[in-house]
This record gives sequence, structure tokens and C-alpha cells, in this order.
Amino acid sequence: MSLDTIKQPIATELDIFEQRFRDLMRSKVPLLDKITWYIVQRKGKQIRPMLVLLSARLFGPINDASHTAASMVELLHTATLVHDDVVDDSNERRGFFSINALWKNKIAVLVGDYLLSQGLLISVRTQQFNMLGIVSRAVTEMAEGELLQMEKARRLDIKESIYFDIIRQKTASLIAAACSAGAASTTSDPEQIEKIRLFGEKTGIAFQIRDDLFDFGTDDVGKPLGIDIKEKKMTLPLIYTLQHCDSSTRRRILNIVKNESDKKEKVNEVIEIVRKSGGIEYAHAAMMQYRQEAFEILESVAVESPAREALRALVVYVTERSK
Repeated sequence: MSLDTIKQPIATELDIFEQRFRDLMRSKVPLLDKITWYIVQRKGKQIRPMLVLLSARLFGPINDASHTAASMVELLHTATLVHDDVVDDSNERRGFFSINALWKNKIAVLVGDYLLSQGLLISVRTQQFNMLGIVSRAVTEMAEGELLQMEKARRLDIKESIYFDIIRQKTASLIAAACSAGAASTTSDPEQIEKIRLFGEKTGIAFQIRDDLFDFGTDDVGKPLGIDIKEKKMTLPLIYTLQHCDSSTRRRILNIVKNESDKKEKVNEVIEIVRKSGGIEYAHAAMMQYRQEAFEILESVAVESPAREALRALVVYVTERSK
């Protein structure tokens, strides 16, 4: 199912969200306004606002609080992308120059700070303090996840349990926050909000495993082949391979990741070992398990409706996407 089809139950509300988001991005400072305009023109798939609005629709009509939640989540997500490009020294984002490539790191960091503060301020202005708590917790977890990943990348001793801790915090926490903030805008039932948060967390973990698999796929995916290896990120296919290969192969892989990850032929050697080890199949099976758990939670939360079917289709989309 295409994204346009998935959007149908909330098509009108997404149009309203887009206009509100543009308004929130505006600034009286000409340079900042120019940069935020550049960001708005290069918007992504809007997966997170869709999750907010569809989760809200599960429990009642979409309202102003739902739109506040969608804007908060998207502002936070955009801020993290701007900051990530600085941290990763990346010059490209979604096929366009990154903010730091065009305006340098100092300006990019300040723009990210501005977007983050705008996201938090709208919850204060509208007195949506529950939303503020949900999103602020996600900010904390994302930072902790990134720092945990950096710490483990230095030593290359990551276990599978630590890997899941990292992606739960780094990626799944914001998707979980999107779902729980949306639900909290239309229901006050803490049990239902927690269930939909957990649905988002399972979806986010599956989403990240799918992203990891791109590193070992073909050359026509959405990011360069082997980029995670070059950045010394220990992904699930690689962790599985290291746990199941012989000691000499393990030493060979670790030496390449640690000392030769800038050499394309060496990275390709690691990719080939992972492919032959069964690491791809193992990670794919793990992704499908998390996807199934997300489906089961969703079915336990809400009765059949266009919003529930769209959420299910969105989970399928993010786990079968090609970029």
C-alpha cells in the first residue's frame, strides 16, 4: 500500500498540520527564516505526524491537542536530524545539501536548538503539559541512546541486548512518543496510552532493523552500502555474525571495522561475510517478530476502523520500504 493511500483517513488533518508546521518554522530573523524555509521545502515522508494523527483517531476526533502533538514531534524530529548531520559530519540529507554543509556547524547547531525549543514551547503555550512530558522523555532517551552507541563503538564489544537498548532509545523512543502523544490527545485512559506507546516502540525497533539491513543490501537502496560499518556502528546482522563465526573470522572483522573501515574493498569483505553467515536472515526474522508484536498490540487496543487499518499498513510500509 502506498503512503498516499495510508494517509487517506487523515488527509484533511495532514493538510492542516502542514500549514501549522510552516507557520511554526517562521522567524523574524532573516537568516533563520531562510534556513527553516529550506527545511520545509525538503520535507520527508511525514511518518511521525501520520503516527500521531492516526493514533489520535483511534480514540476520537482529531483536535487541537492532536495537532499540537504532531507539530511537537515533527519539530523535535527535524531538530535531531539537523544535529545528527553535525555530529556525523554529513553533507547530505534526503538527496540535498545538509544545513551544516550550506551554513556550517555553528549555525546548524543553533537552528537545531531553535527547532527543539519551538517544539517544547508550543506545548507550554497551549498548556499541554502531558505532551511536554511525553516528548521531553523522548529527547532524553534519544540523547542517551546516541551516547551509548558512541561509547560502545569505541570498544566494539556490543552485545545483542545492548544493541536493542540503543535502538529502543535512539530510534524507537520518538516513534513511541508520537503514538502515545497522539493517543493522549483523544483519550485520558493511561492503559490505552501505554499500549499504543508500546505499539510505537515495537514499530520503531522494527523500523531501525530495516534501516540496518540496508547496509548489507544492494547498491540501489536509500543510503550508501556499508555506511554503518564505515561509521563503526554495530548493527544486528553484524552482531549476529560476530557471535557465530570462528575466532579468526571474528578477529578479521573487528580489525577491519576498527582500523580499515575507510577502505571500500575491506568493508565489502565484511558485508560478504555477514551475508554468508546468516546475519541478514536473522535480523529480518527479528524485524518481523517485532512487527507481529506491534500488530497484536494494535488489535488489542482498538476496534477495526480506517485509522487502525492505516496504522497497520504504515507498519508494513516502514518494514518493507526500499529507502
